[in-house]
Amino acid sequence: MTSPTYPPKPRPGDRVAVVSPSAGLPGLFPHVYELGLRRLREEFGLEPVEYPTTRVMGADPRDRARDLTAAFADPTITAVLATVGGEDLITVTPHLDDAVLRANPKPYFGYSDNTNVLNHLHRLGIVAYHGGSVLVHLGRPGKPHPLTFDSLRAALFTSGWYDLTPATEWGDQPNDWRDPATLADEPVMFPGAGWSWAGPQRVVEGRTWGGNLEVLNWLLAADRVAPVDQLAGSVFVTETSEELPSATEVYRILRNLGERGLLGTFPAALIGRAKAWEFHRPHTLDQRREYAEAQRAAVTRAFAEYAPDAVLVFDVDLGHTDPQLIVPYGGEIRIDAVARRISVRY
Repeated sequence: MTSPTYPPKPRPGDRVAVVSPSAGLPGLFPHVYELGLRRLREEFGLEPVEYPTTRVMGADPRDRARDLTAAFADPTITAVLATVGGEDLITVTPHLDDAVLRANPKPYFGYSDNTNVLNHLHRLGIVAYHGGSVLVHLGRPGKPHPLTFDSLRAALFTSGWYDLTPATEWGDQPNDWRDPATLADEPVMFPGAGWSWAGPQRVVEGRTWGGNLEVLNWLLAADRVAPVDQLAGSVFVTETSEELPSATEVYRILRNLGERGLLGTFPAALIGRAKAWEFHRPHTLDQRREYAEAQRAAVTRAFAEYAPDAVLVFDVDLGHTDPQLIVPYGGEIRIDAVARRISVRY
């Protein structure tokens, strides 16, 4: 497989698709969704276009695939944004029309369960974008996070190199979408301590691959991941979800990647800041630190066993925590462990 190519970028004033190939949560939380749409118009100058299943929970996977295919087929649509994640997108991608997607490449933005689509587009040779959610990030309570919006704006409209910036504050405790009044409240945030580096002091350049770790485990089980020789040399980008997988599970998934022969081919990895709070598990700050440290130890152990010479960067804000940096999926990345700098080409 040749390296994925970057699709053309939208411009302010363009129409962009807003789709729910995973969960139709806009139908349950229209107040959050409408805030996200308003910011898409006002902050980015883009005109969102909905599809029949965008606000529908439990829509048939074939209908969701039809909407996503239609978004790529429409010549007036210049980018495609997922509203949110979910847990069953793996049932949707088999129904996509790959000929249409290949003939009409467009920037696709999504994360979490959207790893299914990101990986699918990667296999079709199309660079996509890990991050950006209409509900979670465009619909952030209080005000938009400047780090998220600067990264998203650059990823949407520019094609050059962009330096990722460590967050000076972070959060993993979302407001309750069931209460519209919480949209006025800033989320709980904590001081940021920067990225944590491990491994050799060298510069790594390559193309990214990865996504949400739990979803990658599903993709491996369903045999939806490209052969090892096609992914060898990729910079691994991964993060974990609000399901808060145990350190043991994280290690075992990475061990499976190692046994498949993949982990040992990755010269570097960006590990997203571990989300460690959820409504069903309201951890204290100390408990969150313990959870994150256990997860970091699990990742470190797996790489020590299968890729001991890899450069590792932890606590990168690219997953289920706030803010969120956009990372091109299949796009170019440069990790400078000497200068402690991460640059991506949007």
